Amino acid sequence: MDCVKFHNISLVGLGRVDAPVVKTSQAIEDSLSAAMARAGYGAGLLYQLTGIAERRLFEPGVEASDAAARAGRRALERSGVSPDQIGVMVSTSVCKDFIEPSVASLVHAQLGLPSKCLNFDVGNACLGFLNGIQIVGDMIERGLVDYGMVVDGESSRQVLEATIERMNRPDFPVAKMRRQLATLTLGSGAAAVVLGKASEHEDAPRIVGAVTRAATEHNDLCRGQREWMETDAAMLLVHGLALGEKTFAAAREYLGWTPDSLDHVAAHQVSAVHTARVAERLEIELDRFCKIFQNYGNVGPASIPIALSLLDEEGKLSRGDRIGLMGIGSGLNCAMMEVRW
Repeated sequence: MDCVKFHNISLVGLGRVDAPVVKTSQAIEDSLSAAMARAGYGAGLLYQLTGIAERRLFEPGVEASDAAARAGRRALERSGVSPDQIGVMVSTSVCKDFIEPSVASLVHAQLGLPSKCLNFDVGNACLGFLNGIQIVGDMIERGLVDYGMVVDGESSRQVLEATIERMNRPDFPVAKMRRQLATLTLGSGAAAVVLGKASEHEDAPRIVGAVTRAATEHNDLCRGQREWMETDAAMLLVHGLALGEKTFAAAREYLGWTPDSLDHVAAHQVSAVHTARVAERLEIELDRFCKIFQNYGNVGPASIPIALSLLDEEGKLSRGDRIGLMGIGSGLNCAMMEVRW
């Protein structure tokens, strides 16, 4: 399904959890002083390259499932939907507690969801949350369930600390350092949504539809494990922008998007340069993007719902506003979805 339109799906609850520990780019550079000197990098490089002043981390021991469950609990509270009404719950966390069992099973238990509630993980790098909404929305639209949830918890402490330790080794090759820098942008956070039938929640925001496109010939540009990630940031940007432009053309045809039609954009974002280039390439005014990278860093799939939550919390959304949710994720894949507030 590269294009889908929904006719009866509403976003009835939105929850966000901000990780409490602030980690500044300056603090990271201070902990990498020896490595930065060996590589000949000047002071303030991280901020200069990314525009990220700080990112957030959960306390030691907080896993992806813990963060996702906290956000899920908030989304349920705000929706007014009881846990026993949830028919499906999808976790889209990139960070994992274990290879198995699924993060979804752990969140399912923490939230006390009923045994009849289908639960599973969906993995698609930074696009997982949008894919999860599409899957759950389709299940509701087909009458399989009345309510569903999508949750995401990202706890990047492990990969961040492991990368700093690895780069500080005297024998770590200077030539490999640049491919590690994107890992230092990662932040932590969590978000969740509850979806239901628009016919029963007429005042709730509507999920209008979505389009997706792929360029998987570029799947080698960003690869990661629990304790490392290597990224060719320059080529990721080049090919990601090309894919984003192609996806926006599909959104123009299928969802009626134009550069001026979107009132707000809640996008996955990794840096100031990335966000500005996406806006430029799609010809959307940069001021329409809810920019979170400065204080959150790259929070993976949680970035998009975190940005949407902040727009709502700050009172920037009005009834009838068209909001573009969009992201370009490792793989490469791109997704764009419309929410009508």
